[in-house]
Amino acid sequence: MVSNAASRQLGAIVGTGGFLLVAPGVVAGLVPWALSRWQAQPPILGLEATRWLGIVLMVGGIPILLDSFARFALEGLGTPAPIYPTDRLIVTGLYRYVRNPMYVGVAAVIFGQALWLGAPVLLAYGVMVCLGFHLFVLFYEEPALRRRYGPQFAAYGAEVRRWQPRLTPWRDLR
Repeated sequence: MVSNAASRQLGAIVGTGGFLLVAPGVVAGLVPWALSRWQAQPPILGLEATRWLGIVLMVGGIPILLDSFARFALEGLGTPAPIYPTDRLIVTGLYRYVRNPMYVGVAAVIFGQALWLGAPVLLAYGVMVCLGFHLFVLFYEEPALRRRYGPQFAAYGAEVRRWQPRLTPWRDLR
């Protein structure tokens, strides 16, 4: 017999995995492929070094994304999807440095692909995705987090910036 806690954790893991495939899988995988067919073009600004920077961004962005998703499932017992939120505010790992590492990871992967492939269309797409993330965070996500977690989110938001990482990890002193 599976306990309620084990059942909840299994549901969080399955839901988070599904959401990972659907959201970032589409935004950072399917759409960039549809726009570029992942066909290399001449390097951005004619600089071959931009391809290496692209690889660094992709290789760095993927673990950021995976770590963020794992924290939602394993620590928060929920998903990044608004329909199955975590039961607590996630303020560990990379969330101690920046409030939105998941979006930062997705953006890094998209911009990495753009540079690696020399695809200006992906640079433009990346800018649009970042604008969409910013508007979503401002008008939906942060108000929802304020309602759900109240003073805890207020304290966290006062110390950890939305997009610019801290140099030192935030320590929740409650």
